[in-house]
Amino acid sequence: MTYNDTFIRACRKQAVDHIPVWYMRQAGRYDPEYRKIKEKYTLLEICRQPELAAEVTLMPVRKLGVDAAILYSDIMNPVASLGVDFDIVKNIGPVIDNPIRSAADVDNLRPIDVERDLGHILETIRILDRELNVPLITFAGAPFTIASYLIEGRPSKGYIRTKAMMYGEPELWHRLMGKLGDMVITYVRAHIANGGKAFQLFDSWVGALSPYDFQTFVLPTIVRIFHELSDLNVPKIYFPGVSSGELLPHLSGVKADVIGLDWRVSIPEGRRRLGNRFGVQGNLDPYVLTAPMDVIKQYAKTIVDEGILEPGYIFNLGHGLFPEASLDKLRELTHYVHEYSRSVLSKN
Repeated sequence: MTYNDTFIRACRKQAVDHIPVWYMRQAGRYDPEYRKIKEKYTLLEICRQPELAAEVTLMPVRKLGVDAAILYSDIMNPVASLGVDFDIVKNIGPVIDNPIRSAADVDNLRPIDVERDLGHILETIRILDRELNVPLITFAGAPFTIASYLIEGRPSKGYIRTKAMMYGEPELWHRLMGKLGDMVITYVRAHIANGGKAFQLFDSWVGALSPYDFQTFVLPTIVRIFHELSDLNVPKIYFPGVSSGELLPHLSGVKADVIGLDWRVSIPEGRRRLGNRFGVQGNLDPYVLTAPMDVIKQYAKTIVDEGILEPGYIFNLGHGLFPEASLDKLRELTHYVHEYSRSVLSKN
């Protein structure tokens, strides 16, 4: 079996013969076969069955021809090991039974025990390490994004309770950030020890903060996470989520290899704001996929033309796939990015 390491080489700004492609939420609801599985099992039930979770992870690699797999899991999975009860509720998202609202709630969070509580996820990674012919990306939710669920009790638009703790009880906030940072570090280390070939830290909602608040309340923990994982010889990706363009100039001290961009900032502008220190990943608006195929290709061509100007580029979306996306369009888009970028790179 030939191993395709194009994604790894792009993360490291090495030469590639085509631009690698993967999609956030590529193992998911746009696939009719996956929807049939979801008729029998919830997301969390799939995660607890390593053979099934591995199969769901493999499906988009086989069907779309992408250059990397991303572990089928959820950013909330590790918080169960901290003693937090939650469920993933249809059409809502994570719902917390016992939201964190006090110092006692933070103090009651216990250290993560990956082997004891999350061994099923490690077994899924081991299966995939044997089965895949592309790199496996594992992932964790970043502390701010996890904290926003833990404090609000469910997804939020305004993050009022989260920001109230940040502004009103900064010492408590930083204590919570410290515990969640420890969780991420331990969890990611276990992933890589069991066969993960790269990891992405998802900070989906940190774009809700001003640059000052990001620097004050979040960035120190992000810097610590990547610093403490810097000895791992795998690509490290930080995705600061949607509407995060104003935060990009403040990431220079983060020891990541790649920064994910959403569609609000172009690839050249994202590189400029990042000081050309990182590889970049992105950044097609997922809802462009509702357009006719010729329009999708036009958008993709513009992004690839921008990405290909410098080494260290991975084609992706600016956020995750949505249920109405077309599997056939995704397959054709993947093929187009591969073939178009291959033709351009062969002339350089």
